Amino acid sequence: MTKVASTAGNKAVKAGGSSFPPPIVIIGVLFFIFGSVTWLNSVLIPYLKIACELTNFESYLVAFAFYISYLVMAIPSAWVLKFTGFKKGMAAGLAVMAIGALIFIPAALTRTYSVFLIGLFVQGTGLALLQTASNPYITILGPAESAAKRISIMGICNKVGGILAPIALGAVVFLDTDALLKKLDTMSLQQKAMELDALAHRVITPYIVVTVALVILAVLVLLSSLPEVDTDQEDETVAAANVRKSSIMQFPHLLLGVLALFLYVGVEVMAGDTIISYGASQGISLSTAKFFTSFTLGAMIVGYLIGIVAIPKYIKQEKALQVSAILGVLFAIGAIFTEGYTSVLFIALLGLANSLMWPAIWPLAIADLGRFTKIGASLLIMGIAGGAILPLAYGALTDAFNAQQAYWLMVPCYLFILYYAAAGHKVRT
Repeated sequence: MTKVASTAGNKAVKAGGSSFPPPIVIIGVLFFIFGSVTWLNSVLIPYLKIACELTNFESYLVAFAFYISYLVMAIPSAWVLKFTGFKKGMAAGLAVMAIGALIFIPAALTRTYSVFLIGLFVQGTGLALLQTASNPYITILGPAESAAKRISIMGICNKVGGILAPIALGAVVFLDTDALLKKLDTMSLQQKAMELDALAHRVITPYIVVTVALVILAVLVLLSSLPEVDTDQEDETVAAANVRKSSIMQFPHLLLGVLALFLYVGVEVMAGDTIISYGASQGISLSTAKFFTSFTLGAMIVGYLIGIVAIPKYIKQEKALQVSAILGVLFAIGAIFTEGYTSVLFIALLGLANSLMWPAIWPLAIADLGRFTKIGASLLIMGIAGGAILPLAYGALTDAFNAQQAYWLMVPCYLFILYYAAAGHKVRT
C-alpha cells in the first residue's frame, strides 16, 4: 500500500493506480456512516424514554453513553493507529461499531436500558477510532487553506446520512406511538409491560441491518485503494517551529481548539438530539416531531454548501467561524423568546449556525502540529465528549425548569467559540 507524506497535501494522492478522487469517495462513505449512526440518537432519546419509562435526565444518558466513549477511547485510538495505520484502523472502527449495534438485540429483547447504553458506548468507541483516523486524513489530503472546504463536503455526506437514518428509524419505532401514549395510563401493569416490550422489540430489525452494513463496509475498506498517510513527517518550517517541542501541551492553540470543539459538539448535539423532545414539549405530536432533526441537519447541509462555495475564495475559515458563532447566539435566544413552531424553527436554524464550526475549528486547531498530529487529532476527538456532557446538563435543566429555558446553556458556549475564532486560534507558545 502506498504511503503518502502529509507534507504533500497539495499534490494528487496516488494509490493502487488511482488518483485523488477515490480516497475522497471512500472517506465520504465513512462520513455518511458517521451521520447515520450518530443521529439515530435523536430518535432513540424520546423512544427509549417511552419504552424504558425514563425521566428527561435519564433519557439523555443515550447521548452521554455514546459521546463519552470519545473521551475514554480517543487516546487509545491514537495508540491503535500507530500500529495499524489509518486504513486498518478505519476497518477496525467499523467492526467495533457493528458489535455495538449487535448489542441492541439483547437490549431490546429484555427492555434493559443499561444494555442499550452499553451498546451505544461500544458504537461510540468504534466511531472514536474511525474519526481519529478519518478526520486528520481528509484534512491532510490537500492544501491546508482549503481544508474547511473538503471537510464541508464530508459534512454533507455526514448529514445526508443523519437526515435519512432518523426518518427511517422513526417510521418504524414511532408507528402509532402517539395513540399508544394516550392508552398507557389506562392499562393494567401487565398489559402496559407487554405493550412496552413490543415497542422495545421494534429496534431489532433496524439494528440487524445496521450490523450487516457495517461489517460489509469494514471488508470493503480493507480491500480498498486508500493510501496510508505519514503524519510523522514535517516540512522544514514546521520542523523548525517544533524543534524544542516535546509535548502536545505546548500547543495552546490546539488546547483551546479542543475546548471550542467540546462546546461546539455539545451545542450541535443539543440542536439535533433535543429538538424532537422539545417539539413534543411544545405540544407537537411525535408523528410530526420525528422529522425535526432532519430539518436541523438540512440546515447544516445548506451551511456546508455555502462553505464549499465561499471558503477560502470569499471568506477565510476563521471569519466563517466568527459569523457562525454570532448566528448561534442569535438563534438560541430566538428559540427561548418565541413559542411553538417558530421556536422549533430557531432550533433547526442552529444547524446552519453549527455547520461550518467543525470544518473551521479542526484545521485551525491542528495547524503546525507536524509529528504531533496523531495525538493532537485524538485530543480533538476527545472534545467530542461535549456531546455527552452538555445534553445531559440540558436534560437536568429541563427537569428543573423547562425544555425551553434550558437552551440558555447554549449562549456561553457560542461566545467562547467566537473568542476562539477571533483570537484563540492564534495563540502560540
